[in-house]
Amino acid sequence: MKYSLIAVALAAEAVTAFPFVANMPGVDSSLLRNRPKRQQSGGSHPGGPATCPNNPDHVPAPGITDQYPYNGAKNGQPGNGKGGYQVPAPGDTAHYFVAPGPNDIRGPCPGLNVAANHNFLAHDGITTFDELVDAQQNLYNVGYDLATLLALLGLTLTDGDVVTEKLSIGCDATTRTSYNPALTGSEPGLDGHNKFEADTSLTRDDYFLGDGDNFSFNGTLFQMMTATTGGLYNRDGLAKYRYQRYQQSLQDNPNFYFGPLSLLLFGASSFLYELMPSGPDYTPDEATISSFFGAEKQSDGSYTFNSGEQIPPNWTNRVSPYSNEDVTTEIVAQYLEYPVLFGGATGNGGFDLLNFGSIQNGTLVATPGTATVCLLYQLATQSIPSSLNGLITPTVAVLDFVASKLGPTLTNLGCPIPLTK
Repeated sequence: MKYSLIAVALAAEAVTAFPFVANMPGVDSSLLRNRPKRQQSGGSHPGGPATCPNNPDHVPAPGITDQYPYNGAKNGQPGNGKGGYQVPAPGDTAHYFVAPGPNDIRGPCPGLNVAANHNFLAHDGITTFDELVDAQQNLYNVGYDLATLLALLGLTLTDGDVVTEKLSIGCDATTRTSYNPALTGSEPGLDGHNKFEADTSLTRDDYFLGDGDNFSFNGTLFQMMTATTGGLYNRDGLAKYRYQRYQQSLQDNPNFYFGPLSLLLFGASSFLYELMPSGPDYTPDEATISSFFGAEKQSDGSYTFNSGEQIPPNWTNRVSPYSNEDVTTEIVAQYLEYPVLFGGATGNGGFDLLNFGSIQNGTLVATPGTATVCLLYQLATQSIPSSLNGLITPTVAVLDFVASKLGPTLTNLGCPIPLTK
């Protein structure tokens, strides 16, 4: 196959929002002009504003109380990091399961769908930065550092709004997330393609293979994942399945793209065995994972979606917080079991490799120290949110927002802090 190197990180994503990127030294602009636009379809297409549910009665998540404090996380601030408690707490009816209605938004991330179904996020699927940070800590005992990073990536990469700090966990709800749609343009939410959602998802179709539906549960893929892992969704099994999905997309998807943001897919895989299992033994078994994914096994062995993504009965979360260092360890471990190339299909049988941070010549280089951890932060500080595709491009405002949330963490890790002035 033909290989070309893209010397500017994330150029394929950035060129849409910043056309001047294509003319920068070291960028093979021919690779960018023919690449499909990396954004969710508008109008009446899947995930577009015309088909996106709209709940006129938006109610914020109820949050924690003195009676049911969970992790103690509120207002986007750190909780106490102490897990091992039952969720929802017995008697806490505010966080009991409530199935989504026809006006509620759900998206490609089972973990967030579950959080909304249990009102740790607003039940209509229009959430905020603070809700995202709080919910991850209180429900899953995600560490504050990782909860903040994931919330920022969700808000800035998947077309949330850094002014209102609102985000749709699924489809394009621009009229409800944007401070001014005429200025920001479309804000597709988590359904937006090749951002949080990307090719080779565990249980969602590739965007171009699913006719634009990259967010609905695919029972065939869940069955494939279960068969590959033997119903024990641990690191080894999911690393193997991630490799199978990569090869499947590479073969079937002429628009296949596996960029730096695809690192998040390995992180998401780790959630199945690090965040979803219940105490006391914390085994990622089929019953537990099926509950979180809303997967219901049929008599013929197939799986269907029951619209009921929920916390299993008598579930207790992990004892220690799941940190940035933890997820980075799992990302590297999964990748090294079955290494794959980062890049994209050119449409002529070729595949273009990427260079970005710890990704060199299309390969993730496992480096000692904080280099790979810093790579995750680079995704937040160097990637371009498509909410900037409108009439203005407030890049300094976005970087200021990210730096205000991540600055101390970046400094403590020794990661470079982006210039905003």
